[in-house]
Amino acid sequence: MADGVADLLAAARAKVPGLGDGAAERLGGLTNLVFRIGDHCLRLPGRGTEEYIDRANEAVAAHEAAKAGVSPEVIHADADSGLMVTRFIPGAVTMSPAAFKARPGSPARAGAAFARLHRSGAEFPFRFELFAMIDDYLRILATKDVALPEGYHDVVAEAEAVRAALAAHPLPLAPCHCDPLCENFLDTGDRMWIVDWEYSGMNDPMWDLGDLSVEGAFDDAQDEEMLRAYFGAPPSANDRGRMMIYKAMCDLLWTLWGLIQLANDNPADDFRAYADTRFARCKALMATRAFATHVAAVRG
Repeated sequence: MADGVADLLAAARAKVPGLGDGAAERLGGLTNLVFRIGDHCLRLPGRGTEEYIDRANEAVAAHEAAKAGVSPEVIHADADSGLMVTRFIPGAVTMSPAAFKARPGSPARAGAAFARLHRSGAEFPFRFELFAMIDDYLRILATKDVALPEGYHDVVAEAEAVRAALAAHPLPLAPCHCDPLCENFLDTGDRMWIVDWEYSGMNDPMWDLGDLSVEGAFDDAQDEEMLRAYFGAPPSANDRGRMMIYKAMCDLLWTLWGLIQLANDNPADDFRAYADTRFARCKALMATRAFATHVAAVRG
């Protein structure tokens, strides 16, 4: 283990005595360092995350999600340093697109977990506003030496029609995860748990479903399974349309997130390829006739 990481672990153990001195097993994480230590899961924040993560908001959301029964118990959350310790979920599988394909019922369990969260009545401090966040990320990138994908501003301008459709009949805001990477889902086979509340906020609940569909590369059958479990019935054209709209919009936003990781020299992935892939997928979906139909359904 690198000396720098060993020092961070030692500092975390000193701050949270309950961690003990057991072996630290590295888990996942694109931007953070995550370890299992006995019955605990330790998260150390990644370099540069203080530019765009509100740790106080994250701590409140993590506690509220645990109360709602969709996230592990929070043992320690330091809003200043970003250090967080939660209860480890034994027997849970960290999900991936392949796992969502292979594990029967997993899209339904994810949909049920979202329903439990969104209907919990929890209030998260942050309001996740898509277009405001795009503006914020563009302001951060204006200070970095990283080029936007060609045509990015043109697609943002095209998305004004999407913004108008969503605003025509807004859904009540709900407590949302807002960053449903597959790896943020832990499946026991009976229950799906959700972790990592860095981007959480009050949001249109269909964002969570649309974003997970993209992250998990869901096919039509998986989308249907998730939606039916979420609503307890076949979704309306409006609800299905909102989910499809957010499949494009999450790629539009996370393109910029990837470029921020690139600018911060995050070694966890090829973030130039990540951003380019996201943006290409967003443009391709927005260019389809089906996307225009979904926008019309939401607007109408």
